Amino acid sequence: MSDNIARLGFDGREIILIGTAHISRESMDEVQRAIREERPGMVCVELDAGRHASMTQKDAWERLNVSKVLREGKGFLLVANMALARFQSRLGSDAGVKPGEEMLAAIVAAEETGARFALCDREVQITLRRAWAKCGFPDKMKLIATLFSSAFFGAKLSAEEIENLKKSSELDSMMEEMAGFMPAIKETLIDERDRYLAAKIWAAHRESGAATGAATIAVLGAGHLKGTRAWLERHAAGGEEASLSAGLSALEEIPPRSRLSKCLRWVVPAALLALVAYGFVRAGAGLDLGLEMLKRWVLWNGGLAALGAALALAHPAAIIAAFVSSPFTTGNPFLNAGIFAGLAQATARKPRVSDASAVSTDITSLKGIYKNRITKTLLVFLLTNLGSGIGAWPAIVSLAGLLTR
Repeated sequence: MSDNIARLGFDGREIILIGTAHISRESMDEVQRAIREERPGMVCVELDAGRHASMTQKDAWERLNVSKVLREGKGFLLVANMALARFQSRLGSDAGVKPGEEMLAAIVAAEETGARFALCDREVQITLRRAWAKCGFPDKMKLIATLFSSAFFGAKLSAEEIENLKKSSELDSMMEEMAGFMPAIKETLIDERDRYLAAKIWAAHRESGAATGAATIAVLGAGHLKGTRAWLERHAAGGEEASLSAGLSALEEIPPRSRLSKCLRWVVPAALLALVAYGFVRAGAGLDLGLEMLKRWVLWNGGLAALGAALALAHPAAIIAAFVSSPFTTGNPFLNAGIFAGLAQATARKPRVSDASAVSTDITSLKGIYKNRITKTLLVFLLTNLGSGIGAWPAIVSLAGLLTR
């Protein structure tokens, strides 16, 4: 038996798990061959409804309202999502296969053989939002930096390296590295989805068995093979069906902020306010010290936010918005300068239908990202926030230096 295929018996029927490399031509052929030979009653695929629609509907990006995304505070999520899409697209172009194409191939083969199919993955937006909610600001920046580094500066993979993605030893070391680097991300992207996939596969298996009595084939990325199999085997050994499915609603919720996290959101603005206030009231300093502190804060913080917007080649209105808003929003628990700069950019250079149609192509190159008005707006949002966040530290050092004189 192939290392990337697992056969599990349940009530006289089989669940056949096939682990794939998402950008492998060999995986596509293997999946279709298995479905045609096994003639299953149900084919489960590691796709959610949103990703399936984006892969099969050409107008998916055309429905994106980037201004609404920024106003709702989902800018970072969309940036991370698009960086991940760019990473997958780059790997797919190296391999000559689009990411997730083996999942679509499995659906086509299911339809050809008369089998039903089920979309068994968690909605990608829920996964990203759960991962995002579990990260502090440093981890958020680390995640985006990792995605962009992989998307634009990763080495090309050979055909042999792509197939090695299906080997458990390679994947185990990758997951261990991810767990050490960003444990919250690994838990959300891998561990939670293993359980989610297992529950969905089991539900689909039971449903199809009542009608056909045939086997179920589940096609999933090789990184999920070990964990999903373990959850299904736990059910088979201990009758854990209730526990397998009971936690699904919890895995679809966005965890609320802890009380400590909510309090920490106010620490930076409170500290800044106290620092400047002390400068105004310090004995013998008069107004001069307080005004000098305000000036330095605006120049450092607003200046670096504006520099970030300028590096994104933002419209002058967006650069001004970055400079003006950053001193008031840095450390603000509800707003950030990137939102104002992004909205100014989207207003001054309103995205066109042609931009929406070309997003999937333009994210494959830096030139395309700068040219496309949607991706450029997100770049303005991201680099403005980066500049604003960096600018707070030299500003605070400068303010503290004034108080020691």
